[in-house]
Amino acid sequence: MNESLRVVIADDERPARSFLAAMLRGFEDVALVGEAENGAEAIEVIERTKPDLALLDLQMPEVDGLGVVRLLKKNSMPLIAFVTAYDEYAAPAFELNAVDYLLKPVEHSRLRETINRAQERLDRAELREEAAARLTAAAEDYQAATRQSPLERIPVRHQDEIVILPVKEVASIVADGELLHLTTARNETYTLSYRLKDLEARLNPAHFVRLGRGTLANIEMMRRVSPMPGGTYIVTLSNGQQLNVSRSQGRILRDHLLKL
Repeated sequence: MNESLRVVIADDERPARSFLAAMLRGFEDVALVGEAENGAEAIEVIERTKPDLALLDLQMPEVDGLGVVRLLKKNSMPLIAFVTAYDEYAAPAFELNAVDYLLKPVEHSRLRETINRAQERLDRAELREEAAARLTAAAEDYQAATRQSPLERIPVRHQDEIVILPVKEVASIVADGELLHLTTARNETYTLSYRLKDLEARLNPAHFVRLGRGTLANIEMMRRVSPMPGGTYIVTLSNGQQLNVSRSQGRILRDHLLKL
């Protein structure tokens, strides 16, 4: 293969993204054609630049790596290598389905192997439909392997006590740096040291929805959704709390939840 392999990377953590970009720029047969800091941006960058290979972080907020694959137009589907900090389920799910994955922190030699595999598959002129079918199978295996029973209670510290907070009583979860602020139906607020995307993975997706990069809301407590200029919304909960909805999540709310 004479031409450079055109690559896009997507990772919501800037240091990880910069680390990958620096390594890719060190390969003479690779052209880094785009970067994205979230899943929604990754979809736009991939469909615009049409890369040969996309390196997608599995654990991104709002739209994760698997979500990117599901939402991409089929004729825009590049070769995919997932990047993950968790090896336990990724290895069997993706290796068995001939989809590559990289474990964080990514090693130079391992990234080189991924580039070589991508080039070999492109040289074989593999049909995009076949690659997409294997990728879908890998995603289903991964989701089945990582599926856990949703949390029903969250232990939180309140002064000198530990409060066991039923998840069904949580109205919203808002990220503030390294902390999460949980507000209940009775407008009680608790603080938890936890990453939002890790907690989101433990919650029932039928009960909680992303409103933005740092906000989750209990669907059962949503009372009003008010459209705002620019395609955004404001959601009013049953406890009177008002939360902003990002543009990308506004589209998801409109298409899947509001049925407008």
